[in-house]
Amino acid sequence: MKADKQAVSRLLKQAQGQIDGILKMIEEDRYCIDVSNQLMSVEGLIKKANKLVLQEHLRHCVKNVKDEDDLNQKMDEMIHILNRL
Repeated sequence: MKADKQAVSRLLKQAQGQIDGILKMIEEDRYCIDVSNQLMSVEGLIKKANKLVLQEHLRHCVKNVKDEDDLNQKMDEMIHILNRL
């Protein structure tokens, strides 16, 4: 992986901490909207981490491909990922 591992790890650890907090909120029967807001916050962190990974994939793994068949495969992978977003 070519992405900044520290940045991606930091975002994922932050999301993990928020998920732990959300689980506690659920156990405490907290207000649904408060739980939902925290879930959306976690989604945002995960999307940001994924964006960092995909940006660096394009900058390094796709940009530096020499073989056209390999390039087509990497482009197909990116199209598949983008369709899933």
